[in-house]
Amino acid sequence: MSTYILTIDQGTTSSRAIIFNEKGLVISSAQKEFKQIYPNNGWVEHDPEEIWSTTLSTCHQALANKGLNATDISAIGITNQRETTIIWDKQTGKPIYNAIVWQDRRTADYCQELIQNGFEDIVMNKTGLLVDPYFSGTKIKWILDNVAGARSRAEKGELAFGTVDTFLLWRLTAGQSHMTDATNASRTLLFNIHDQAWDQELMDRLEVPAQLLPEVKDCSANFGKTNKDIFGEEILIAAMAGDQHAALIGQACFEKGMVKSTYGTGCFMMLNTGEEALRSENRLLTTVGYRLNGKVTYAIEGSIFVAGAAVQWLRDGIQLIKHAHETESLAEQTPLNHGVYMVPAFTGLGAPYWDPQARGAILGITRDTGIGEIVSAGLQSVCYQTKDLKRAMESDGAVRPDTLRVDGGMVANNWVVQFLADILGATVDRPVVQETTALGAAYLAGLYIGTFKSLEQISQLWHCEQSFKPTMDKKLQDELYDGWIDAVSRIRSK
Repeated sequence: MSTYILTIDQGTTSSRAIIFNEKGLVISSAQKEFKQIYPNNGWVEHDPEEIWSTTLSTCHQALANKGLNATDISAIGITNQRETTIIWDKQTGKPIYNAIVWQDRRTADYCQELIQNGFEDIVMNKTGLLVDPYFSGTKIKWILDNVAGARSRAEKGELAFGTVDTFLLWRLTAGQSHMTDATNASRTLLFNIHDQAWDQELMDRLEVPAQLLPEVKDCSANFGKTNKDIFGEEILIAAMAGDQHAALIGQACFEKGMVKSTYGTGCFMMLNTGEEALRSENRLLTTVGYRLNGKVTYAIEGSIFVAGAAVQWLRDGIQLIKHAHETESLAEQTPLNHGVYMVPAFTGLGAPYWDPQARGAILGITRDTGIGEIVSAGLQSVCYQTKDLKRAMESDGAVRPDTLRVDGGMVANNWVVQFLADILGATVDRPVVQETTALGAAYLAGLYIGTFKSLEQISQLWHCEQSFKPTMDKKLQDELYDGWIDAVSRIRSK
């Protein structure tokens, strides 16, 4: 029997397929970027058909790279950009509107109205989330209210809602499986994380019909089989988890107090709080870390909307660089205290500020400012935002982490990881396998089929590639971070 596991890692800017062996090592991979759609200020959409086509083509490419076929794959794991919202016709499988992306801010005014009417406390108590356009619930309502006939069709049971995992599962199984897992469900504003069930009060308030919603399962479970036409043979789909939760698994953060930070399009720091759903007093999110065999492990999370997207903007938006890897040498040649701060609030500020109306700025520019300073400021902004999250977690009484495990595309940049260690004043460990989001989904699938026997076994597979120790003196650390706090205060909308 094959021991290869295929992971679908459907992200915000690209779709990837990665094949892992029984030791959690990458055998083959393929990746395709797809179009970002910006119909209005603060709106972000994707074409669901492009999500599907890039997912499918990367799966086929990853198999072809090594001459593999469906019989070589023992299971599929799916991990995905979270909160992104798709509604489709159950008969045809066709979406009724573009995917509204997690970064999208179109429901900001409606969210403000909900907050003013005292809804946020109900939401926090039940879901661990804040009322913000980030989450799926208000996006669902927007689609039902703005697409002709959608609400009545939803109430008749003709439509299905899903985050990206659910949409891909529906397509892979030819409409046989309408399911999600507890981590993705926990990001919708509709799921009670204590009862582990869709919540009627929340559904009523956001006007979301129950008929739209998928069945919620453990992260490691039987989600059905792929339709034979897709890969030539059926393949079991044995795992689903939102990208940040999958990264928590991939980084083997199974003990209370362990923390990981993932640097993709955005940055997401997640700290394992064990069986306790710790309520944040600093506007962090309480979330389902993972659910296995019906048992929930909770986490506290800080979400930064722009991390790698800042580098993408430097490359594509203002074209200061041609390739992302150029940023490392530019930053190395620039003094750390250059006085320039970039606050990348392109779609508002995430945790711990939660200011959807804030917009980005570059501050401290002088006649001497050049490309190096602006690029360096962009990289530093990601590290400063991580410190914002770490401080908030510590204020909430979470165990103070001495070591941060990092992953994602940005951490290939040694300068970024060293500056992160310096500004945090903590050790930062980078793992041998940096594709930890996809790896986590592979581990979850492997747990279901028996390739991996336990979380303890998975922990032993985690290896550190390089450990970065802080070397910056405290005075400079404080000066730099104080400058960041001042810069953020200047662009806040409230």
